[in-house]
Amino acid sequence: MSTPPDVATGRGTLGPLVRPYGDTTGDGMVQVSFTLPLPHDKRAEGAALQLASKMGLAPALLVHAKAMGPDFTFFVVYGSVSHLVDLREVRVVEREYPLLTPAEANQAIRRRLGRKLVVVGACIGTDAHTVGIDAILDIKGFAGEKGLEYYREMKVVNLGAQVLVPELVASAREVGADAVLVSQVVTQKDAHLHNTTTMSAAFREAFPAGQVPLLVVGGPRFEEGTAAALGVDRVFGRGTTPGEVASYLVHELVTSRTTRDARGEQR
Repeated sequence: MSTPPDVATGRGTLGPLVRPYGDTTGDGMVQVSFTLPLPHDKRAEGAALQLASKMGLAPALLVHAKAMGPDFTFFVVYGSVSHLVDLREVRVVEREYPLLTPAEANQAIRRRLGRKLVVVGACIGTDAHTVGIDAILDIKGFAGEKGLEYYREMKVVNLGAQVLVPELVASAREVGADAVLVSQVVTQKDAHLHNTTTMSAAFREAFPAGQVPLLVVGGPRFEEGTAAALGVDRVFGRGTTPGEVASYLVHELVTSRTTRDARGEQR
């Protein structure tokens, strides 16, 4: 197959069509991993290569196979695909608010809100992974940035892990939460999506229209741009830093709300 003229083929060149890179530019090489419910033997390795072939890897090379107990095997395969990525069809969520330093965020809250901004955070359902929510809320922070507890003009309530949705709603009501941050790491059977929609519905049932706290969810398996479908105000994906979250809260709850209130509008 001939290479389309607008495919990126040289260093520093980026056309509208791109192909994966492995050993040489444009060779289409990719590496994928998966587990099959088979004991590790030659038959299982053959099955892995057959699957890779059906996925479009041609030729496919088995580079790693490891037994995962007596009945499962983990595989890594390497091969070339013919697929192209059309950058013109890629849709991303652009950040529509400026990144603020803690000092700038505190100043905006103090001047425009006139009180502390109240944030409640939790991991809901059976999710016991608090690394994500702690990275955003804990003063130690993440990626060189301090968490929201560091912001003098924010009151942060971290409820921790495995919080039931009714408990989260009750806590948010009790402290007068402006925003509720929920972290979800467990994704088996789309648990993160089900928990999020359940949480959203509970808040909208418990609070009058226009008084629902800002609902924000985050986790490594969430897709940005799905907030409306999940019934929340914002979705943050992997790699999100405390500064990004703080800046968004200030933008939505302080800057934009002040402007809307001056115009007599509602969120």
